[in-house]
Parts: sequence; C-alpha cells; structure tokens
Amino acid sequence: MSRRGIIAMMVLALCAASVPTFAQDGDRPARKLDVWYVPTPHEIVDRMLDVARVRTGDVVYDLGCGDGRMVIAAAKKFGTRGVGVDLDPRRIREARANAKAAGVEDLVTFKVGDMFETDISEATVVMLYLLPELNRRLMPKLKSELRPGARVVSHDFDMGKEWPPERYIKLGTSGIYLWTIEG
Repeated sequence: MSRRGIIAMMVLALCAASVPTFAQDGDRPARKLDVWYVPTPHEIVDRMLDVARVRTGDVVYDLGCGDGRMVIAAAKKFGTRGVGVDLDPRRIREARANAKAAGVEDLVTFKVGDMFETDISEATVVMLYLLPELNRRLMPKLKSELRPGARVVSHDFDMGKEWPPERYIKLGTSGIYLWTIEG
C-alpha cells in the first residue's frame, strides 16, 4: 500500500473511532458506524462504472452508500436498478432526496441496514469505498452470495493478498480495483 493509502487509512480509522452511535436529529444507527462518511468524487464514480462494465440490465449495489451517488449515477447513465445500503439514517434520507432530484427514484432503493447482513445475491455489480479491513471482512460474503460474472469494484482499497484484483487503475492520487466472481 502506498504512503498516501496508509495515511488515508489511518485518518479514516481515527475518524471512524470518533463516529457517534447516534445521528444529530435523533435517528440511531443499528450499531456503531464502520467508517466516517467520505464521498467518492463524481469523476471516480464515473470511472468505477466504466471499469465495472455497468450496462442496462445490471443491478448495482453500493454497500455503505452514503449519499447514494454511485447507484444514482448508474441509474442515470445506464438505466440500471440499484440498491444502496447504509447504517446511517441521515445518509439514507439524503440518498433518497438525491435520487428524487436526479429523477431516478423509480430505479433505485435505499435501505438503512448493515452491509454484513444485507442479501446481495441479486447484485451483478457491487461498488465499495470502505477501509481495507472492511473489504476483507466482506470478501467471503461477496464470494458466496454473488453469482459468477458479478463484478466488485472498490475505490482506493483492495481485498488483501488473499484476493488480488484482476485490474487496478491509478487515477492521480486515487485508484480503482476490480474483481469478477468466478464460477
């Protein structure tokens, strides 16, 4: 991992340690949040969709969806169905409002939920922007629930040596990793 990646991981870990277990407006996540919300830049989202070869007919899931930008972008660009999952009810409300503003609320669904407990078996593409340890914890779920040919794409963080990516693209200070579920 690069020095930048290590620093980013340390900053995100420190932020995650300070994440409150409740939202300011009184909504309570089911458990302590895994990571601090850091949105993926729109340019990176577009490249992630390209790297994952998203097309009409795909079902795109974003685990830890934040404001919903990944599934909203897929729905707008390709007409795909999408599901975003996040523990934070504030982020889910924001994602729903963003989907409505983008005119894709009929194509996307946002759920307050735990990514480790969410059924992802219908996904053909899973998009991630999580810390490396969360990616590694998700790896068995991804491999067991996704069908052969499903793609997993991650902004900045890999899955460790146990599951090397089939493709890595460097974009300035960011990176995109791609894996395809084998049959």
